[in-house]
Amino acid sequence: MEIRFDGKRALVTGSGKGIGREVAIALEKCGAEVYALSRTQSDLDSLQKQHPGIHAIQADVTNTQETMERVRSLGPIHLLVNNAGVGVLQPFLDVTEEAYGRVMDVNLKACLFVGQVVARGMVERGEGGAIVNVSSQASMAALRDHAVYCASKGALDQLTRVMALELGPHRIRVNCVNPTVVMTDMGRLGWSDPKKAQPMLGKIPLKRFAEVEEVVHAILYLLSDKSSMITGTMLPVDGGFLAC
Repeated sequence: MEIRFDGKRALVTGSGKGIGREVAIALEKCGAEVYALSRTQSDLDSLQKQHPGIHAIQADVTNTQETMERVRSLGPIHLLVNNAGVGVLQPFLDVTEEAYGRVMDVNLKACLFVGQVVARGMVERGEGGAIVNVSSQASMAALRDHAVYCASKGALDQLTRVMALELGPHRIRVNCVNPTVVMTDMGRLGWSDPKKAQPMLGKIPLKRFAEVEEVVHAILYLLSDKSSMITGTMLPVDGGFLAC
């Protein structure tokens, strides 16, 4: 099943590293004109060195007004991947206001307002479009020390449903992907200790964590016309974790 995005313009947030970076690269390979947005200029520089055709947009999504202005300046966007995310792990009784604000600003608020700018353009053009929000299995399963992270991703799932409901009449589809632990460079570092990894792996029927390309493939599918009747869904990429 070949997926192509020729003639489409795509925006990927949080695209300096990990899943977002690989999504940006994959979209370009599939023919899209890609705008990669990241807070870290050095990550964007290395991405552009490897893939000169990708446009680099430096912005911190916690600065809502600046980010919205940058996104507006890009012109028409047909495909959006809200991938920027952050996790600050604290036990419930130790959660700080600072951690709460940062996680909610990146994981939820940025998706809402970047999505708002892009969707408004889609509505005005009348051409439809597709948005994928990158959520987590943590939106549907409680994880120790993840109180704010779980809450932010649960809220993102519900935001996705409302976006799908309100934007559907404009032929704009909005979906989530909900991965388990993903073997990005950071994921490999954080989950390399067998003592930490084994309890989580024990809850995954496939007995392994996700590879980056497996999440990328799910995102590309949801962006593509191959999923033209799918909107308002949460697609677990979790090896069966949520089935248990």
